[in-house]
Amino acid sequence: MEQDVASRGQLIMSPPAGKIRIGVVGCGAVAQIQHLPNLTFLSAEFDIVAVCDVSATLARGAAEEYGIGAWHTDLDVFLTEPLDAVLLCHSDPKVEAAMCVLASGRHLFIEKPVAFVPEDVDRMTAAAQSAGLVAQAGYMKVYDPAFLRVEAEVAAMRHDLRFVQIHHLHTDNRHHLAHFRLRRADDLPASAAEDLAAGRYADARRALGEVPEPVRSAFFHLAGSMIHDLYGLRQLLGPPDHVASTQLWNGGLGITTVLAWEDGPRCAATWVELERIRHFQETLELYSGDRGVTLSYPTGFSRGQLSTVMVRGIDGDGQSFELRPAVDWENPFVAQLRHFHACITQGLACRTPLAAARHDVQLVVDITRAGLST
Repeated sequence: MEQDVASRGQLIMSPPAGKIRIGVVGCGAVAQIQHLPNLTFLSAEFDIVAVCDVSATLARGAAEEYGIGAWHTDLDVFLTEPLDAVLLCHSDPKVEAAMCVLASGRHLFIEKPVAFVPEDVDRMTAAAQSAGLVAQAGYMKVYDPAFLRVEAEVAAMRHDLRFVQIHHLHTDNRHHLAHFRLRRADDLPASAAEDLAAGRYADARRALGEVPEPVRSAFFHLAGSMIHDLYGLRQLLGPPDHVASTQLWNGGLGITTVLAWEDGPRCAATWVELERIRHFQETLELYSGDRGVTLSYPTGFSRGQLSTVMVRGIDGDGQSFELRPAVDWENPFVAQLRHFHACITQGLACRTPLAAARHDVQLVVDITRAGLST
């Protein structure tokens, strides 16, 4: 497959001058709540040519709702459509689908988690680079205007960081999804769920070896949810040098890890599942000797809810202040799609390249392994 990528990519693809013909694989919750509405909103940049899902109910429903000309349940048939790019947001694992997309010469947008095994990221990255294709990870939080404000603040604090903390209370996603009218896949054969579970298990085994079920549970929570906190932290401080410690508890529904930078800060990061409480809280706090910043995110299933920033410090008169700067009203899911378009049509350097996501996939493995003794 890797040998086909370069030749087919060069033959099929040339950077579109304006509107990108895009296809979407996976028509579940995140596609219905975010990606399909946002691509439709960006009609000057994107033309949704086709959708694909193993559920005909979901694929047909998405095509009908958004006026999309073609829907498919088979990826190979889907890839015969006239597409410039493909957005993958189906259930994990996504690696083999991504390799098929790249082999067909299409630019790739891949939702998190991009993979569970670091070497799989290497394969996808090599395929994209050999074909000259854009491969962007769906890391929407670093496109959030609130994150950009925090990024500027932290750049001035980086030399003197004293405290870094991630605090992520995650409620069951059903609490979020209850606010939306969603199509449900009522036509999936039992074998589809079995194949999905088997693929996830095989990837966890390749990444970690044979581990108890609570450890696998924590691993998937790290890869699927806490990954947002980890890649944001990397964007601000660079990859941590090592994992100082990890504790796993409550059957993998509780995770606390300490990440360390040589001659630099330590970050205490906690993720906890609150299954029966309708409450979501995700914050990042950083403090230097004379300044502090707190970033609070809404759930990724929200629409129209802004992240917030609090800046604390001492002014020129020695007075303490707390400042809540205004945040631009832009959905980070939309912002990352605009960026994807610019990377393809203008050659802009990708802010969240798939290659850099390897750090995060490796870190999830390292955090989990550090918790094996707890």
